[in-house]
Amino acid sequence: MKNNKITDSIIYIGVDDKDIDLFENQYIVPTGITYNSYVILDEKIAIMDTVDIRKTEEWLSNLEKVLNGKKPDYLIVSHMESDHSDNIENLANKYPEMKIVGNMQTFKMISQFFDLDLQDRAITVKEGDTLNLGKHTLQFIMAPMVHWPEVMVTYEKSEKILFSADGFGKFGTIDEDWEDEARRYYLNIVGKYGMNVQALLKKASNLEIKKICPLHGPILEDNLEYYINKYDMWSSYKPEEDGVLVAYASIHGNTEKVAKKFAEILTKKGAKKVELVDLARDDKSKALADAFKFDKMVVASSTYNMEIFPCMEQFLRMLASKNYQNRKVGIIENGTWAPSSGKLMNEMFSKMKNITICETMVTIKSALKEIDVPNLEKLAEQILN
Repeated sequence: MKNNKITDSIIYIGVDDKDIDLFENQYIVPTGITYNSYVILDEKIAIMDTVDIRKTEEWLSNLEKVLNGKKPDYLIVSHMESDHSDNIENLANKYPEMKIVGNMQTFKMISQFFDLDLQDRAITVKEGDTLNLGKHTLQFIMAPMVHWPEVMVTYEKSEKILFSADGFGKFGTIDEDWEDEARRYYLNIVGKYGMNVQALLKKASNLEIKKICPLHGPILEDNLEYYINKYDMWSSYKPEEDGVLVAYASIHGNTEKVAKKFAEILTKKGAKKVELVDLARDDKSKALADAFKFDKMVVASSTYNMEIFPCMEQFLRMLASKNYQNRKVGIIENGTWAPSSGKLMNEMFSKMKNITICETMVTIKSALKEIDVPNLEKLAEQILN
């Protein structure tokens, strides 16, 4: 195990999982994911969360090296999702005198996942409670629905470190850039719960924080204001950039040609940034993150069996489930005998909060013709102005 000192007494014992292909069995992770776990060495020793069962042996090896023959006094359970809780039972059996610290919801979930008798071992905490380890004092802050109901974060008062559960985490391994994969992680996994994240940020604003230790991704310690501002922006559903995402769903390539032509028109008309995404082939979680990143989006979909082409419908449902809002959108439909995807997409956007839908909806009959270009230009002007 490499040297993973966060401070002299707080040690990282997490692991990289570079073999996993789908996180939560749905999100593509080309470079894997980290499962972060920490040990606080003091008069009393606390372990901060466990890891996914995929990495049990490596994690236990890391833990044993740091403990160096000592026994832990506490396991702090921040989050009960399996990638962080899988080894609660293994650890409880390995160290039968160790206490487990969580809130009421934590222990309800533990009883659902494991057959553990914790009658004399459970320490139930609530908002603001503290646990003294010696020189270190842990303060527990409830963070319900960020992004499960039992989630809590822990503030270590002496070294001013926030153990932030899934907050401020990211896809990928620790030695990679933070922003893009943190955005994709946040908006796809936590994005629905912006109000809850805002409530947690308000609590955190009262703390002096020198480092943030999340359950995924790198430890954050430089320019913390940058990371906190990103979370404030994402959780308040504000666009980050002036740009247009052009997302298309094409059956035989004709709608794809329309989308690419429209992207060209946008660029010629001065769009600051245009991103083109093929919803049938590209990563929808990345497309969703880009939809939130930019202040404008245009969707182009073929009609399929009098409905929206399935990959587009799935994408729009994903957006709705993550509370897509405060954006301007345009619609392009295509169909040979009964174009109807535009009307249906309009209906879906109309149910979302504070979405401005451009008045011009472009209808293509089978294939792009020169006669269609003026309507595309008109839509481009509306989306940009």
